[in-house]
Amino acid sequence: MLLTDWNHILDNILPDESSEAYISDIFVRPLIKALGFNQQEHFSEFTTGNGTVDFAARKNVDSDIFALSRVNPYLLIEVKAPATGAGAKFNLSEDTPQYINTREQIKRYLLASKCNTSQWGLITNSVHIQLFRRHGKVVFPATQSILIKKDNINAIVSNVKDLIHNPPKALTICVYNNKGGVGKTTTTVNLAATLVQQGKRVLVIDFDPQQGDLTKSLGLQVRKISLYDCLSDRYLNIHDTVQPFTVKFKSGKLLQFDVIPADPKLENLTEQDLATRIEKGSARLKDALKAFVYEYDYIFIDCPTNWMFFSQSSLYACDVVLIPTKHNNLASLDNAAKVIKELVPKVKAARRDGGPIALPIFFNGESITPPQLKTATQEIEAIITREMQVSKFNLLPYFWPKTTRANIDKTIYSLPSYAIVANAAFSRIPAAFKNSTAAEYYRGLAKEYFIL
Repeated sequence: MLLTDWNHILDNILPDESSEAYISDIFVRPLIKALGFNQQEHFSEFTTGNGTVDFAARKNVDSDIFALSRVNPYLLIEVKAPATGAGAKFNLSEDTPQYINTREQIKRYLLASKCNTSQWGLITNSVHIQLFRRHGKVVFPATQSILIKKDNINAIVSNVKDLIHNPPKALTICVYNNKGGVGKTTTTVNLAATLVQQGKRVLVIDFDPQQGDLTKSLGLQVRKISLYDCLSDRYLNIHDTVQPFTVKFKSGKLLQFDVIPADPKLENLTEQDLATRIEKGSARLKDALKAFVYEYDYIFIDCPTNWMFFSQSSLYACDVVLIPTKHNNLASLDNAAKVIKELVPKVKAARRDGGPIALPIFFNGESITPPQLKTATQEIEAIITREMQVSKFNLLPYFWPKTTRANIDKTIYSLPSYAIVANAAFSRIPAAFKNSTAAEYYRGLAKEYFIL
């Protein structure tokens, strides 16, 4: 759509007076057309299975006319009345109550029973606009909530159109807690093995050069061209750092995920060395991994505990942060809260593209007795209450994600303890490949967070 058209449209929006229906007609319908959907490829009031979204869109496929069949939507759009003046109804600036409610609303729609094919969700009130991406069971921001102006509307539309018609394939996951001993590496390698068993293509990056536990546990060594080489020289091909990790089963079946091993060249470099030698610093890893986002279904990053270059780079590069904790370790709970309320927002502010987001915590690899669970629950209650009082940050969705306004559910997903998982490193094969019980545990974890 031409700039003059958008000028005309924006001139006719009166923020204090325009209704939702008016915004739908004067702003959203032209937006849908500008995003590449014709009149037969979208319609209003789509029943998702968990409420009704304002618009749904999908390209027609042969004789399947979306406006007639009304199945398998691709893009969902939720519209609100604008909000800038005293008569405002909805303010979609990030972190306002109206924004949070609308964000959760589009998330519910995208995950509803009739929207399994949906990959994108858009919220707008003609003053702000934000795009969300769905990958399996995860919904996360693909852009910031952007203030719409005449001088940026064309760029906004162009960017959204490019994203929805050329979607990255991969979900990039950083497994992180700002506390050691919570099983980050074990979680990473076994989730990779589990997702491969589900037919997914997986890449794992060991970005903990000082420990390199993931690389050692798989019996791998760095190749001639290393990750450090590619981070410090953007003209090298990062694909040359990748090594396949393959397991052959007795049946003859082969399963493989790919690994970028830990790089010893990074081990003894100081923070100052890294800042000097790697252009863009902690933002460089994200740029380097763009080479893989159309090739893999999942990209996992295993990084060290301390908040330094490697962990900062890993959070900067990911879409979501998965946070293992221990129910019997107060420090792991406190540090999980720190990751959620402090470190993720810090990286999000630096990236300015909507990401990353934190996923709810889970208890990793411990047997929990009822008294222990009661103690952990009391501690979590104290953490949630403290942060709400001190920083006004609501940790409840990250610790008790099943809680709703109508029902307080303090369930936290728990991965049971099992000896074969801890001992698997000696065999250089992930436990999820070796043992059916371990495989079942990690399949449950994958289904809880990632796959349908």
